[in-house]
Amino acid sequence: MTDIESRIDTTRPHTARIWNYWTGGKDNYPVDRAAGDEIRALHPGIGDYAKADRLFLGRAVRHLAEQEGITQFLDIGTGLPSADNTHEVAQRVAPGARVVYVDNDPLVLALLVGTPEGHIDYLDADLRDVDGILAAAAKTLDLSQPVALMLLGVVIFIEDDEQSYAIVRRLMDALAPGSHLVLSHTVTHPDMPDVDEAVAFWNEHGTPKLTQRTPDAVARYFDGLELLEPGVVSCSAWRARTPTQDVAMYAGVGRK
Repeated sequence: MTDIESRIDTTRPHTARIWNYWTGGKDNYPVDRAAGDEIRALHPGIGDYAKADRLFLGRAVRHLAEQEGITQFLDIGTGLPSADNTHEVAQRVAPGARVVYVDNDPLVLALLVGTPEGHIDYLDADLRDVDGILAAAAKTLDLSQPVALMLLGVVIFIEDDEQSYAIVRRLMDALAPGSHLVLSHTVTHPDMPDVDEAVAFWNEHGTPKLTQRTPDAVARYFDGLELLEPGVVSCSAWRARTPTQDVAMYAGVGRK
């Protein structure tokens, strides 16, 4: 057993593995499926959120690679590998695209390290370690050139609002003009009260704890950036050809 594998706790449900379960993946355990089913009973549409967020990732990366000429991606809070990961979408457009994945989940790292593609690196790090992430990422990415900073469903794990905004600002400040922020975040919304109940259940039983924010609070992560149309919206609606019902996962893309 490797050091990474020894850190995998199968006795408590984990958000990345539940997300994997909801999207049809196999990298989860009975404890994750049980918690996922209980959360889905509280909020039947929760599985659609996970799928909508994944589709948003694909549309955002494809747009950046095709229309903005971005060939470097720093994906923090990667989550468990599945179909159409960041490097797969980017390299279909730009075969030489470089991607650095960052996560501190041992199961994510155990699965990612086995992939054979070139121009990819994997960092075992926490979002809060901004300096460490940037220093390690610079070994693969040219930070003097535009980079897409991918923060999908990860700043929800930073409970303190000001700390979370400061982390995003520090990361973007270190990137070259022309870089983009791609961010999604679970929201609390008066039209979706069952989401609050599902998050409360998760925070009582699962790990790590989640923090919801309002749509306006999510939009604040893009302060100082040029927001691409249609702004900060439900991730199911961001440049979707056939938008589906809004989900309580809001997202946007901003240009530095």
